[in-house]
Amino acid sequence: MMFDDVGSFPFSQGDYLKVVEDVMRMKLMCGLDVPAYPQLRDMNTMFSEILEDEKNCEQPFLVRREKAEIVEMKAVEKVAREWKKETGEVMKIKVCVTGPVELYIHLFGTSNYPDILVNIARSVRRFFLSSLSPSYRVQVVSIDEPSLGLNPAIMFSEEDILEALDIASAHRIETQIHLHSALYSEVVCNSNVDIIGVECASEPSNLELIDRRLLEDTDTFLRVGIARTDIHAMVSELNERYSTNVWRDESLMRKVVEEMETPNTIASRLRRAWEMFGDRIRYVGPDCGLGSWPSQELACELLRNTKQGINAFCETRDSESALK
Repeated sequence: MMFDDVGSFPFSQGDYLKVVEDVMRMKLMCGLDVPAYPQLRDMNTMFSEILEDEKNCEQPFLVRREKAEIVEMKAVEKVAREWKKETGEVMKIKVCVTGPVELYIHLFGTSNYPDILVNIARSVRRFFLSSLSPSYRVQVVSIDEPSLGLNPAIMFSEEDILEALDIASAHRIETQIHLHSALYSEVVCNSNVDIIGVECASEPSNLELIDRRLLEDTDTFLRVGIARTDIHAMVSELNERYSTNVWRDESLMRKVVEEMETPNTIASRLRRAWEMFGDRIRYVGPDCGLGSWPSQELACELLRNTKQGINAFCETRDSESALK
């Protein structure tokens, strides 16, 4: 069971790649086993802008291999070399790319052109493959598909979507899919995706929608969200509790990590998930990205609390196992 994150993080002013380097170092210092490259740009446009430029494509929306670049990986490579020099270890990373269905919706809305969806899926695979480097190890890649299971306007058939997911994951790298709803998990189990990521901290009922037997039968694993990231909802709760505008009070804003998302709370969520799914859980971490959080400091505090919660759970679990 490894600790990863979803990718996005609060932005700070400065040279873009230098900011990416700094955020990557922050993630490592917070104890992430497999940090995602810092996704500080819009998750759709950072890929769609490349696909919309005909000069970058060999067919409509099929990116040329040499143009399938994730620029953030340049900064990650520099940090990885530092990490190897300081620790003697090869840095493990997670690469997130917006999924073919999500990119299609962004580009074409509710139309239905399966051939274009296939080309976008092939492009997603090329973005993944372009991120490989001898300087670090891509431990896992993640296909970000927040609309699946939530957006009723998706016009593609289940077969079209499964084909797109299989194409996007047609490589030898372990593959996650990041969903905002577990309603689509049963369908995904029939794809080549290895790991289903679900948001369970803010929506604990998502765990109830997943069939452990199906996971076992299809050899599918879980990435479980154990720390809330829905900062606007959490602040609304604090506004009611303290009868004030918490956005304007930094000391009260810290209650998010001091009273709400504490290591004990996070550990208890992990315990519940483990009792339900056991070793079907391969990754754990925050529900979603932290890009909407008010500061990098607060985002780091949540990551540190998550690490402490994971450690506390593992220590208790191992102690209980030793007594049996």
